[in-house]
Order: sequence, then structure tokens, then C-alpha cells
Amino acid sequence: MFPFSSFWQAGYEGADHINTQGKKLSMNMLNKHNKQFDEDYALLLPFGIYTIRESIGWRLSEINIDKMFITLKNKMRAAQRYGIQINWILCHYGYPEDINIFSSTFVSRFTFFCQRIATFLSDYYNEQPPIYSLINEISFMSWGISTGLLSNNKKYDPNAVKRQLIRATISGCKAILSVDSRARFLHCDPIIQVIGKNTTESEQQTAAAINESQFQAWDMLAGLYEPELGGDPRYLDIIGANYYHNNQWIINSPKQKLEWHLGDSRRIPLHEMLSNLFKRYRRPILLSETSHVGSGRAAWLNHITTQIAQAQLNGCDIRGICLYPILDYPLWENIQYWPHSGLWDINLKFERILNTVYSSTLKQSKRSLDNFQSFLTLTKKTKDSIMKDLVLVVFSHLRWNFVFQRPQHIMLRLAQYYRIFFIEEPLFQTGKSPYLREYKPAPNITVFQPYTDIELPGFQVDQIKVLYPLITNLFSNEQKILAWFYTPMAFPLVNCFSSSIVIYDCMDELSEFKLAPSAELQRRESELLNSADLVFTGGHSLYECKKNLHPRVYCFPSSVDAAHFEQALDRNNTHPLQEHLPKPRLGYYGVIDERIDIELIKLLAISHPEWQILMVGPIVKIDPNDLPQYSNLHWLGIQPYEALPHFLAGWDICLIPFVLNNSTKFVSPTKVLEYMAAQLPIVSTAIKDIELSYSNIINIAYSYDNFIEACENILTLTIKDLNNLAIKMKSIVSATSWDKTVEQMQSYIIKLYK
Repeated sequence: MFPFSSFWQAGYEGADHINTQGKKLSMNMLNKHNKQFDEDYALLLPFGIYTIRESIGWRLSEINIDKMFITLKNKMRAAQRYGIQINWILCHYGYPEDINIFSSTFVSRFTFFCQRIATFLSDYYNEQPPIYSLINEISFMSWGISTGLLSNNKKYDPNAVKRQLIRATISGCKAILSVDSRARFLHCDPIIQVIGKNTTESEQQTAAAINESQFQAWDMLAGLYEPELGGDPRYLDIIGANYYHNNQWIINSPKQKLEWHLGDSRRIPLHEMLSNLFKRYRRPILLSETSHVGSGRAAWLNHITTQIAQAQLNGCDIRGICLYPILDYPLWENIQYWPHSGLWDINLKFERILNTVYSSTLKQSKRSLDNFQSFLTLTKKTKDSIMKDLVLVVFSHLRWNFVFQRPQHIMLRLAQYYRIFFIEEPLFQTGKSPYLREYKPAPNITVFQPYTDIELPGFQVDQIKVLYPLITNLFSNEQKILAWFYTPMAFPLVNCFSSSIVIYDCMDELSEFKLAPSAELQRRESELLNSADLVFTGGHSLYECKKNLHPRVYCFPSSVDAAHFEQALDRNNTHPLQEHLPKPRLGYYGVIDERIDIELIKLLAISHPEWQILMVGPIVKIDPNDLPQYSNLHWLGIQPYEALPHFLAGWDICLIPFVLNNSTKFVSPTKVLEYMAAQLPIVSTAIKDIELSYSNIINIAYSYDNFIEACENILTLTIKDLNNLAIKMKSIVSATSWDKTVEQMQSYIIKLYK
């Protein structure tokens, strides 16, 4: 992992500029890190974090240079005791108040400062070279000074500022190398993506120019742009990419945003941005700043981990992820407001309070990324590497980019252990020879969408004949295959390859669904059960139905991604589509098909016109024109998985309004635990698996009147009642996770190889 001691890193916010109100900032002082750094370093060790980013602060240092050197000495000694590597930021926006940024002495004075720092610190670095970020975020600092944000409302031309900062940085690099030739340089700036509000040529040109400008400082340092400034490739050593949720936006449109938490499809994936950055410079990259705030921290970390894994698997040289800030700190412009952005929050006594959801997600993210990274370094034929030689071929009746359900949850996690080919049902297309369209939605996962000229849907007999050569051509004779079926209809395709293991993950009794070829489904399921090595079921009722049909049947009910859905605990973080609606709000999300009791939904809306009924999800196998229409009944259509917690944040009651018939006899809804993660009251019809597992915490209704009455009663609950319910739900949710489910599934698969 050279030049860093650990891949996962921590950053301590150390800005020392003068804000727009004239307040002279010292962020390390405001959260007492300058006094408690020894304790703060010790807190990192259980998380395997041995590399940190610290700020010296040019403005603060020159106020009392001797005090600054004492602080440096104490921090370095503490770091050495804990085996921690400190990488230093020399100028964190602030510069001495007695010089103008364009004065003749600005560059020379900064150069002398850099030389003194490097001279002092050189003896503290033995096995590893010191790494310096001379001026933090040159592009951002130039913009911040041009707007007055970082310069006490004094505004200057941003391009002129940038050139001056580049001159100072290059001169500082030379000075540091003159006293310590081992030194390495980390140059950090935000990576961004903007789009135009409309498609006019001028708007698109403006957006393109802004996107290109993010590279300007790096280009200058490398001598690729304005070489008269003295840039050289040796100065562009390690690239630091800073990335937050708001690094993508729409220009000239402050009210329209590219919201990460709402799953805006116009956003460019981070892994693509990093790959483009790597292709441009061919330099190692550190994700040098990333974090989120409040209830979104854990979900953001999951997102970042996945994106980094995909970037690395695509060949991008990523050397680390720095959680920045690791400690909470107040806003620059409002030091009374603490946004809860760190792994540790800070109370009024300045005690460090670990965020348990964020910390558990960090530990899981470390394990997950380690597994993905092992695909890059397979050298020994260990048991793990043998498993990673396998391709897991999944046949699914559900499409990857449809509603986010069990298959996506499981495959995203199994991708740590296998390369996954996810083969969907064919799509009808005339005028072309049959072909496979492919795309990569996540690390180690390739989705294949077959296109054929056969109108019959699904994996019917005629489709199988066409699909056979397409799928056979995906694999070599030596390829090791593990076959995984969500639909028995695809089972004949197992003959496309020589599979070492066959797994049937039975998540529904598909033969009972509307329009299903029931007889053929049952016949093929019988064949699949006779050939399968393992059978998993998605609920207890399915387990009871299948347990005597195969010697190895294991029950894995739907689980939950708690980090994602606990975003709903911030009740102010609600979705804009419902903000205008009065309360109370009663909501359901999921597929709206023949399993939904439409009559019940109608009666809910009629019985209480003051209730707002929100139905979120795609309408399938029923005519939208047949849906009841009332002023308080809202059909909101399919929404991104990312947005679901933000619907929940604004609801008062969660609904499971399934009709009771053969199509729901074996259903085990994924949304049950997701609703519980949001700690919201739930009312459900008498679904067998829900009754069996959660009758003591979910309101089970046995009639329409009973369902409406249960909703009425919930709306009379006291805060104490709701808090007690939340405690029970939290206990249930904490006992399970999709990560644990997949680890258990993987353990059964590994046993088959012994």
C-alpha cells in the first residue's frame, strides 16, 4: 500500500482561514483536537487506521512559530507510539495576515515556511518518507478567495489566485526536496461533475468548461498547462481526490440539484470519475476527503466502498480512502452548528461519542473491500482464490434495474467472492439477430440482457433454443461455473456449461403468480430440485413447503440493509414529492401488482379523507386505469432504491396491504425489516410469515375494518408508546443483516468444496 501505512485513513479538519464574518478560525481548537490528539489517535487503532492527515496551518503557525513546533513534536511522538503515519497539510486556506496574496514576498515566505517544516520533521520519518500537501485544494481555495469565502470578504480574480498558489506550491516543493529528497507530495482538490440546466449549446459549453477546470491546478503542477509557471511531472506525485455528495450539481439552478440521496440518474458514478482521473495522469490516487452528515454517514460509506471497489477492479490505482473528517467539527460560517459528520460526534464536554452505525459499517466496508481487492492479487491457490476462480451464473426472472429486491442484495455481497454473470429473461426485438446486451452495475457483476425475436415472455421452450448458443459462447471449456437459479424456468440452460455447483434460491412460489405457466414451472422446479446441490428459501412458509423435497434446504428470510434505511430516522430528511402533503401520511412501497389489495387501498382513502395514502412503486400486470383515484390517494410510480428511506422519513404508518390468496401464501416481504429500520408503526394483512415472526410488533389485520381501525389506533399512540415500539424494532433489526445472510450462504457453498 506504499506510500501509506493503511488503506483506510483519517483526516482532522484544520482550516485556519478568516471567515466572511471576520472570525479567525482554528478548527483543531474548536473541537479540542489540538489538546486531545493523543486520545484521538488511540481511538483509531481498533479500526486499523494507521495513516492520518493533519493540518499545520500557515496563518496560525506564524502567530507563534515556537508553539507550532512544540505541537508538531508532540503529535509526531504520539503518532510514533501508536505506529501512525502523519501526512501534513502546510497551508489549509489561511495565510499570514500581514501579507497580500499577490505581494512579492508571498511565494518566498511560503517557501521558507515549507523548508523549516521539512527540516524539522525529517528526523521523525525513518521507514517511510514524509508526505506533504503544501496548499490544500488549490482550485477550491482559488474559488473561495475569489468569492470572499476564505478571505474575509476580500475578493480577487480566481485565475490570478490560482497561478500565485501554483507558484508558491512549486517553490515550496523545491525547498522541501532540498532538505529531504525522500519527500512525497499529495495534491488534493475536489473532483466534480456539473450539467447544464437545459440542452442549449451555450449551457453545455459552460458545463464542459467548468468540468475541465477541475484539472487546471494539477495540469499546472505537472507543466501541462501554463508551463511558464515552472510545473514539472515530478511535482504531480500523488493525486488527492476530494468527493462529497454535493460534488455534482446543475449550473445556474440553485433549486435543482443532482441529489445523491434521491438516486438522481444524471449523476456520474464515482468509479467513472476516478477512472477518468487516473487515465488522464497515470498517478496513484488517494480519495483524500469523503464523508456525509447525520443519518446518511453509513449509507454514504457503503456507496463509497462499492465505488472504490469498482474503480480498482477497472484498473484504477487507488491507494486509500480518507474519512474526512474523522471528528465532527462546526461549520466555518456558523461555529455554533455541528453537522455530525465524523466517525465520532462531540458532546458539550468535548467527549468523543462513537457513532455505532457508522462504525459497524466501517468494519463491514473494510472486510468487503479486502475481499474485492483480493481479486487483484491472486497469487496463491488458497481456498479463497479457488473460490474466486469461479463464475457465479445467475438466472433471474427479475431485472437488475427493476425494484431493488433479494437478488440484488445477495449478489452485491456475493460479488466479494465470485465474478457474477446475471442473466435476465429475454426481451423481444425484431429486425436483428439474437444478441446479449451487457452492462456492469456494480463491482464484479455483469448483467446480460438477451434480445430475441420471440414474443413469448420468460424462459419458454422456444426462447431456450435461441438462448442456448448465446450463453454457451460466454464461457470457455475450462471455465469453472457455479449456477444459481431464481426461476426454475431457466433450468434447461444449465446445459450451456459444466457447472460444479447448482443452487436454487427460491424466493417465491412463482407458479401461483398471475400469467405464470404453472404446469411447466412445476415440472422444471422438480428437475431443478433433483439436480441442485443447495436450496435456499426466502421465508419460513417456503421452507416448510420445500424442506422435504431436497436433503439440503436452508431458510434465509429477507433481511435488511440497516445503514441504508436508518437514514429515515432523520424525520426532516423527507422526499420532495411528499413535502407538500399534510399529515398523517400512510405509505407503501414495492411492486403494485395482483398481490396488492386495491379494494383495501380504496377503503383506506375513503374512510379518512384527511389521511394521505402514498403508493410508491411500479404498476405491473394490472391496468393503471383500474386504480382508484382520490385526492388523498397518490400513485407515485417507481422510485430509486436510494430514495426509499426519504419517503419513510415523512410517513406516520407503513402499510403491507397484500391480498390473501395463493400468490401471497408464501410471500416474505423484504420491506418488513426495512420499515422496522425506520422505526415506524406497521399495519399488515394476515400474511403467514409476518404473523409467524412479528405478530407481537406488527399490527395484523384480518378484515378491512380491522385494518382501518389499526391505523386509527396507531395515530393515537403517545410518544412513549412510539419510543417503546422503536426500541423493540431496533432490537429485531440489529439481529440480522444481508451481510450476515450472505456470509452464512457462503459458508454452505464452501462446505460443498471440502
